[in-house]
Amino acid sequence: MIRLGLVVAEFNASVTEPMADAARDAAASADGDVEVTTELSVPGSYDTPLAADRLARRDDVDAVAVVGAIVTGDTDHDRVIGDATARALTRVSLDRDTPVTFGVSGPGMSGAEARERVEKGAEAVNAAVEMVRTLP
Repeated sequence: MIRLGLVVAEFNASVTEPMADAARDAAASADGDVEVTTELSVPGSYDTPLAADRLARRDDVDAVAVVGAIVTGDTDHDRVIGDATARALTRVSLDRDTPVTFGVSGPGMSGAEARERVEKGAEAVNAAVEMVRTLP
């Protein structure tokens, strides 16, 4: 049984809630040997690395899937948040020797474009499962 932690950003909930549903559905349909054992909701994508780190430390979590949505605004703030989040999640994965997958849509897209990419939630779970199965 592969035990997953799921981190869901609440900001842009019209995107992230369907992404989380897609993530849960992907886990449930993965040959019956994948389970989301722990789920944490955090305010936004920028907040996901700390939550992912906490889950990656747990003995009952084999991998962590992160879902969030970073939409564009009037400044480059979305790109700054996206870059910082991706780098921090990569660091968590390497520091904890635990797969942490990046199911975050954006930056550089509108809310409507992000809503068209809710499958990123399922992709994050599928990547986490593949990493657990691949790594010795």
